[in-house]
Amino acid sequence: MSATPAAARSLQAALSYCVRQVRSYDYHHYLCLLHLPPPMRKAAFTFRAFNVETAKAMDVVSDPKTGLMRLLWWKDVIDKVFANKLVEHPVAQALSSVVSDHKVSKHWLKRSIEARINDANRDEGAIPETSAELERYAEDTQSTILYMTLQAAGIQSTVADHAASHIGKATGLLLLLKALPHHVNKQGVIPYIPASVAEECGLLTREGGRSEVRMDDRLPDAVFKVASVAEAHLHKARDLASSVPREAIPVLLPALPAQVLLDSLRRCEFNVFDSRVSRGVHGVSPLWYQLKLNWYAWRNKY
Repeated sequence: MSATPAAARSLQAALSYCVRQVRSYDYHHYLCLLHLPPPMRKAAFTFRAFNVETAKAMDVVSDPKTGLMRLLWWKDVIDKVFANKLVEHPVAQALSSVVSDHKVSKHWLKRSIEARINDANRDEGAIPETSAELERYAEDTQSTILYMTLQAAGIQSTVADHAASHIGKATGLLLLLKALPHHVNKQGVIPYIPASVAEECGLLTREGGRSEVRMDDRLPDAVFKVASVAEAHLHKARDLASSVPREAIPVLLPALPAQVLLDSLRRCEFNVFDSRVSRGVHGVSPLWYQLKLNWYAWRNKY
């Protein structure tokens, strides 16, 4: 039975909202999604919009408890969507339609939101102990988007999944580094440099059972070490390129913005407080970024 005209208009409005959210808050990925075949875009924009909503939950409030409540609300939304219950939110409406149309695993959505909830539940100023913890968070919040996009497109490939895992980890790590100035301004501490890395660089202080990263001129050394982990993931993803199914390659195009951000950090000697990192799209002009993206898409590369 086809949807009523009113229901069709409501869904179209919800999908338009998703596209606007991604364009406004995740522009580098918005441009990547335009290179997907049209049948893939609905699901891809919906998953990215879900990520935008959950990623900014803690940033748009002054009280962390309010942000945490918002994340818990989204966790409940996932259950309702898969129970075929109506939720009055455009991203939830779009998600319901995608879940109805495609075989999408609830596990990936749950894993994504639970990672953000666990991060929000950390003691204020707490930092991860190891790079592996940070990589796990990056995979849970970024790789899962690519897993779901591949799944919704009906692409079943272990190699593509492995490449998506590496690209998501690289993306997540680099975005956390880029966001460090924002978190320092908001919290007064450096939250996403692992204690093990900070200790190597002579930046770790421990007091009363609490670890903290000092702000001094050795911080770029720590940023470099985390960025090097991201770079290794990009190399691993590209080593798999020859075995990735051709139809999966557009889904993996987000490797390019990760590389652009890495290159911008390198040009700024891994000083995340250098204003050049936040200019344009990941530190480069929007035109240059789009040209490079078009070139990679045309050559069927990522």
